[in-house]
Amino acid sequence: MATNGFKSPAVFKPDTGEMDGVEKNQIEKKEKAADEVDDGGPPMQKRETWDRPIDFLLACIGFSVGLGNVWRFPYLCYKNGGGAFLIPYLVGVVTGAVPLFYLEVAVGQFMTESGLRAWKICPLFMGIGWATTVIVFFLDCYYNVILAWAFYYLFASFTSELPWVTCGNWWNTDKCSATFSFSPKGNGTTANVTEMIAITTQAPVNMSLGNMTNVTKDLSIDSVTEYWEHRVLGISSGIDDMGTIKWDLALCLLLAWIVVYVCICKGIRTSGKVMYVTATSPYIFMTILLVRGCTLPGAVDGIIYYLKPDFAKLANIQVWVDAGTQIFFSYSIALGVLTALGSYNDFHRNSYRDCIIFASVNSGTSIFAGFVIFSTLGYMSYKQGIPVSEVAESGPGLAFIAYPTALAEMPVAPLWSVFFFIMVILLGLDSQFVGVEGLIAAFVDEFASTLRRGYRREIFIGIMCFIMFLVGLSMVTNGGMYVFQLFDYYTGSRIILFVAFFECIAVAYLYGINRFYDNLQMMLGFRPNPYMKWCWLVVSPIFCIAVFIMSAINYSELTYDRPAGKYIYPDWAVGIGWALACCSAIWIPLVAVYKAFQYANCRRACHRLIEPEDLKEHQLRPQDKRDDMQDFENRAYEPDSFNKL
Repeated sequence: MATNGFKSPAVFKPDTGEMDGVEKNQIEKKEKAADEVDDGGPPMQKRETWDRPIDFLLACIGFSVGLGNVWRFPYLCYKNGGGAFLIPYLVGVVTGAVPLFYLEVAVGQFMTESGLRAWKICPLFMGIGWATTVIVFFLDCYYNVILAWAFYYLFASFTSELPWVTCGNWWNTDKCSATFSFSPKGNGTTANVTEMIAITTQAPVNMSLGNMTNVTKDLSIDSVTEYWEHRVLGISSGIDDMGTIKWDLALCLLLAWIVVYVCICKGIRTSGKVMYVTATSPYIFMTILLVRGCTLPGAVDGIIYYLKPDFAKLANIQVWVDAGTQIFFSYSIALGVLTALGSYNDFHRNSYRDCIIFASVNSGTSIFAGFVIFSTLGYMSYKQGIPVSEVAESGPGLAFIAYPTALAEMPVAPLWSVFFFIMVILLGLDSQFVGVEGLIAAFVDEFASTLRRGYRREIFIGIMCFIMFLVGLSMVTNGGMYVFQLFDYYTGSRIILFVAFFECIAVAYLYGINRFYDNLQMMLGFRPNPYMKWCWLVVSPIFCIAVFIMSAINYSELTYDRPAGKYIYPDWAVGIGWALACCSAIWIPLVAVYKAFQYANCRRACHRLIEPEDLKEHQLRPQDKRDDMQDFENRAYEPDSFNKL
């Protein structure tokens, strides 16, 4: 029942501030009628909620526990001091990730709105909603490209011999080399032979070096890398040479978007059920791969290398920056999706308990994934006779180069390859469709009277998916990998720290930390530990701004490492990257200025800028009702322009 932030004094009892029963009933009927205005179309549908309490927790786990836990955390851990890296990581979890995760969920649950409208809790900073919406839009555009790559490798794994284990294929160059166990053909016997094979192809792929530095001539390139670069990506010399669309990848991208659409088109009641599979199955595959990895020779060396502490690295600022950005990335802070997921909760759900469970699962998954990855990379190091440091990579290089190389070394390699890429798809799929659901929810809540009728929501989802598919097509061209790296580096890394800082300021200082704690007590039935309060007031803002400043100090322009050398992005591409970053952050000051001008002619402008808008009856404390009555009396003497706001 909307109340527009105040009540008419005629319907309050002077002594208690409570509504007369008859008057209250009349207002409820009027507001219900206003909400259900017939625009000539189908009746307006009610806003959805989770079918079962566990659906919310699974959705959070499915969205936040993803590829970053598998291909980024283990690499950062080994790179930044092994077991010692857990110190800055856990410090960040306790001071930044958990408090901010719960802040976003609690705001969504309290406001029962997602994305844009939830930040009406502090009108001055409603730009936070726009900023997070832009960030998650960019994220959805490029994240599904990873799923397209995974589908490509999955389909290629259904063969008797993995296609990336040999040279001599049309995509190989005369620099191709392979180091794998294989069975010689034609002699009727089977033997395990490991040797270096260098094959000159009849029609070698042309490798233009473009804007490369540190180019190494006569460099042998392993067959897995050549398969990735020339067969899968068809990579060009640089971002200024985009080439043409690779239609095999484009079809995989289309498949990924069709799967996402099917999962979310009917809303969270359908996607919540899908979560039972996509959020839990990856753990089954990770366990299978871990058991298999631990039985391989060299696995122990890989695990020791992963966890061996190097406390000297803790003095390096970059270690703390890596820990901070990884935490925000893996916990999905400042993307707006957690707010959307929380908004589907029952008003009295104990989301505080869910927050603690989620933090344990998320961080535990990251550590568990490290054992899965490094047990296998240890085996790869053992077989090839090279240090683990030379086979450990981060990002796409781990999932599509290092790990496929290790898989090719295993007996029955295609089977393990199928398991691995199914795991990658499941980890990425639930993150993707929950991310898209968060984006869609922002617009559906903002334009509820239009989109919550008939099949308009489904049509709107289809249109948005198609738009993001078109953006993603730029990343499946010959120069698409360079575009992908540009999106990944600039749109969703340091900017989220900036947005998270203002989330703390908006709730803790402008809305009021004590008021918000009263609201939490109304929802939960108890007051959370005061630790959260002090984190939102002091610790979390300091953590966000400190990591943001340190990352700015250590900033280096984007490069892309290739076997032929390091590709340096041209200045115009870096400018585009910063423009993409500013597309989200700029909304916070822009909306603040707009709101200030909107209330410029009001006598109580400053008060209205920090007072929540459109609170419902059950969201108001008793003192809020008295304040609203006084506010109505004051507003009666203000200009008509104010009353129309």
